[in-house]
Amino acid sequence: MLSKQLLDIICCPVCRGALKYAAEISELQCLKCMLAYDIKDDIPVMLIDSARKISEKKDR
Repeated sequence: MLSKQLLDIICCPVCRGALKYAAEISELQCLKCMLAYDIKDDIPVMLIDSARKISEKKDR
């Protein structure tokens, strides 16, 4: 679970836009860029090269 403080300040590394927290699939989503960033061990992985296109299915 990410803290409210972190969610208030974190932004998309591509467009600097707001991110949606999808707790049920453990990722942060930028609906503007259509990219999703994984959260591993409560740490967001905000690497552009590691981002998943939202239109792609997430392997679980």
